[in-house]
Amino acid sequence: MAKQRPQFNALTLSQGKRLLIKDMAYYLLPPDRNPASIAPSLSRIERGVGTTEAAANGATNGTTQAPHSYTTDAEPKNPTVIPRDILGKFHFTFLIRHPRSSIPSYYRCTVPPLDKVTGFSEYMPSEAGYEELRRVFDYLRSVGQIGPKIAGQDHEKYATNGEANHGIEVCVVDADDLLDNPNGIMEAYCQSVGIKYAPTMLKWDTEEDHNQALDAFEKWTGFHEDVINSKDLKPRLHKKKVKSAQDEDAEWTEKFGEKAAQVIRKTVNANVKDYEYLKQFAIKI
Repeated sequence: MAKQRPQFNALTLSQGKRLLIKDMAYYLLPPDRNPASIAPSLSRIERGVGTTEAAANGATNGTTQAPHSYTTDAEPKNPTVIPRDILGKFHFTFLIRHPRSSIPSYYRCTVPPLDKVTGFSEYMPSEAGYEELRRVFDYLRSVGQIGPKIAGQDHEKYATNGEANHGIEVCVVDADDLLDNPNGIMEAYCQSVGIKYAPTMLKWDTEEDHNQALDAFEKWTGFHEDVINSKDLKPRLHKKKVKSAQDEDAEWTEKFGEKAAQVIRKTVNANVKDYEYLKQFAIKI
């Protein structure tokens, strides 16, 4: 199935269906807050009247525009390496999770014994991705690609000075909300993106479903075992209790050691502000 995915995608599109692409906004931006310029493979430069060609090897009239990530031109205010006209072809939605949950979860995948399974043996705090997600989110709002309406909220509560309103709501799902009320959150999500909701979306208990999950997550061994071994998504019996920072530090120290716990705490604290900013836009039921 994995080798047939490009053909599957083409067939899906030809049938008028929509593809779901899930990835971190972090990978759309240059690292370490470097200024962005358009990726050469996505850049177009004029070669004369009526002709357009891709920029060769990242060249822009033979000039270099350091410290941009490429030598191609940058787009005003665009923090990504993808041109706005390509970004505009996508319907963006956002999935967030509190750093106190996501950071130690990812750290666990980079240390023994799980690192031998995942192939990730180095934890990089810069890969948390919250700041990058917020920058992409704010950019899409500023140019009117999403908003001003907010899925599951008062549509007039937040406004944007964007250039246009394409009718695409700001759609943010918080992982804890999804786990507490999967039916309600998924129904609201589907309504926002224009997909007919069915409760069967929360079940994947057939052999065909299981094989499809194995194929989809094949590249990311060790990261999605809980999902692969599950059959459905049911509401949690009890909402997740928020621990004190002291209790969290003690838990992380016990699991990973004192030095690691300090790295996790520093990373969590560095990303909470961006998470809480995005959280205000989350679907509310």
